[in-house]
Amino acid sequence: MAVLNLAAIVEHHARIRPDRVALIFGDVHITFGELNGQANRIAAGLAASGVRRGDHVALLCPNLPYFPAAYFGILKAGAAVVPLNVLMTPREMAYHLRDSDAIALLCFEGTAERPLSAAAKSAVAVVPSCRQLIIMPREGNHSAAAADDEQDTVTLAQLIAGHSNTFDTVATSPDDTAVILYTSGTTGQPKGAELTHLNMTMNAVVSAGLVVTAHDEQGRHSSAVTLPLFHATAQTVQMNAYLYLGGSLVLLPRFDPATLLAAMVKNRVSHWIGVPTMYWTLLKYVREHAFDVSGISGLLKVANSGGAPMPVELMKDFQDTFGVRIVEGYGLSETSPVACFNHLDRPSRPGTVGQPVFCVDVQCVDEHDHPVAPGEPGELVIRGHNVMKGYYKQPEATADAMRNGWFHTGDIATIDADGYVTIVDRKKDMILRGGFNVYPRELEEMLMTHPAVAMAAVIGVPDERLGEEIKAVVVRKPAAEITEEELRAWCKSEFGAHKYPRLFEFRTELPTTASGKILKRELRNS
Repeated sequence: MAVLNLAAIVEHHARIRPDRVALIFGDVHITFGELNGQANRIAAGLAASGVRRGDHVALLCPNLPYFPAAYFGILKAGAAVVPLNVLMTPREMAYHLRDSDAIALLCFEGTAERPLSAAAKSAVAVVPSCRQLIIMPREGNHSAAAADDEQDTVTLAQLIAGHSNTFDTVATSPDDTAVILYTSGTTGQPKGAELTHLNMTMNAVVSAGLVVTAHDEQGRHSSAVTLPLFHATAQTVQMNAYLYLGGSLVLLPRFDPATLLAAMVKNRVSHWIGVPTMYWTLLKYVREHAFDVSGISGLLKVANSGGAPMPVELMKDFQDTFGVRIVEGYGLSETSPVACFNHLDRPSRPGTVGQPVFCVDVQCVDEHDHPVAPGEPGELVIRGHNVMKGYYKQPEATADAMRNGWFHTGDIATIDADGYVTIVDRKKDMILRGGFNVYPRELEEMLMTHPAVAMAAVIGVPDERLGEEIKAVVVRKPAAEITEEELRAWCKSEFGAHKYPRLFEFRTELPTTASGKILKRELRNS
């Protein structure tokens, strides 16, 4: 049997460079040897509690050192990791535990403001198949060191008690499920994408090659992690890729511009990934506080954008301010996630998500799954080592998404003669106004060029005559006083009569997911 386990990316450096720093959290530095030892003890504890190869174990934790230790510990035990969004309600958590058939949950205790363990207990109580809850306490919280009265709840200290820092990683095959990532569920209930050890390992290796020049003058790789690690991008392109490189992860539990900038300087960060809303917030902070970016510009080598389309104007603004190139990529949970990237050794084409990565093919197809002509819009489909083996327990949804050997993304894109991919819009976000297809991203890009507009989201709203009408939800720039009438008149001058927004709403901020994507569903329902 061919053997492959994603945890090898930590084990490798623990063997050859155990004293190299793998994780930085505040003033705490954890080496590869220490991280591997922690993961080994967790794996041993899980194995002793009955976890076997092929089982599913959930993980609920923000960007703390607990996350990689538990993540790789679960993998070493031969189980699949089911990362959970820390913003879930107990009801949502219970759905994910039940749907994934998770038999255990490793949960960070949380804080007084967000008591994760309390929510986890409520969820586990209604999911009989989840037999064990392991609480990872806050540092210094000795009151959490004792076991809960409930028989199926233990602390992490109790789980690993008596186990050494050595453990023989369970021999898993390349096709074994390593991670189950749940899609955002924009239509219907979220689905669990089953990603194999081959999917995740190859995508980490490929991603590492895409950011390999992002290091400091000593050749050290370091990445500031503000996207949540339960999200596919941070998990693969930062955690797995940088640990594969033998680099350091600077873990930040939440995005805060002042904290991020300070961490970049203190830890000589060479790489960062953000979503457009983070870039916008960072630029706003720099301007409002007259922050001197010269020190960071000399350290930061590459900034990546992922998780949501990056407006071209925002990209230019960041590059002009920081003097650092933004490299945009594209992927989905179902593709591990990276499928396309603006490669560092080739010129970026702003507005595109680059070209397919190593051993990945993409094409655009029409509604009959026939390839469209170069430059014509069509649904983007993908095949390669990165594509999931399917949606867990959903054969019909899997068959629908994996037609004719290609994964159908639901994204509308164009591919130019050089193979650069431009995402036009989500297929399900497309607005059908009076028989005309309108793609919101085109409108959002143009709205962002208006000097009074900071952020914009365009949605379709029901209309009795046209089927759908176009609405723009806009965040004004500070001190901007543009009115709805003025912005509508400007849009009318920039767009054809069939697609300029007729309806406008001004807000102080746009609703976003934990990973920074704009929640258009929430905008539609408000």
